[in-house]
Parts: sequence; structure tokens; C-alpha cells
Amino acid sequence: MAGDSTSRSARGVYGISVASELSGVGPQTLRLYERWGLLTPSRTAGGTRRYSDDDLDRLKQITELVDQGVNLAGIARILDLESRNNQLTSDNTQLQSDNAKLKANRRPAARNYASNTGRRSSDHDGRRGRRADR
Repeated sequence: MAGDSTSRSARGVYGISVASELSGVGPQTLRLYERWGLLTPSRTAGGTRRYSDDDLDRLKQITELVDQGVNLAGIARILDLESRNNQLTSDNTQLQSDNAKLKANRRPAARNYASNTGRRSSDHDGRRGRRADR
């Protein structure tokens, strides 16, 4: 069900007049935000704009920034940086997960090495198999 709500929130369901009414932002302003790349509503086959719940959430964020006195170029930059930050956070989480898996897979290999050579895996200093006591 969570997948359904996610796709539903991203699906363009509101025409420009409904989006305008729900957000309190005029249709011309919605078009302006689209020209600036701040909003990207989906389009029907006939080219009619369709705004999603995600678009309305983004529009709320844009409106708050406008109310704080940020110009459209600044808003575009803020939204871009937030998007990049979210992507980097996601990438970092994935890298941490991958690193944990690699470490977990390395431990059995170290134990296997130790049992086959009669050495403890801690006998090495980590540099090309050199013994730490040399």
C-alpha cells in the first residue's frame, strides 16, 4: 500500500485551476514557476498541465521562500541544493550499507585464512601480508 500512496502523491491529478485554488497561487504564477524550472507538472497527451500532491508540497515550499523575500533565482538554487543534498544523503546511506556488507564478508575470509595458515588474522599489520612483529 505504501507504494500506492507514493505513486498517487506523484501522479498529476489536479488541473491548473484546481492547483491554483488549493495553493492560493494564481495560474499565471504557476506558469511562471514552471518557466523558471521550479515546478514541473506532468502533462496530458493534449498538453494540459496536471499537478500532483508532490507538486503542491513543492509549491508550498516555494511560497514560503517567496514570503521570506527570496527571489526566484535564489529559490531555484535552494531547491537544487536540497535535491543534491538528498541525493548525497541517499548515496551515503547506500555506501554505508555496502561497506557493512563488505566488512561482514571479510570477517569469515580472515578466519578462514587464519585457520589455513595457523596464524591469527591480527598477526599482520595490513600491508601486503607483512607480519606486524618484523
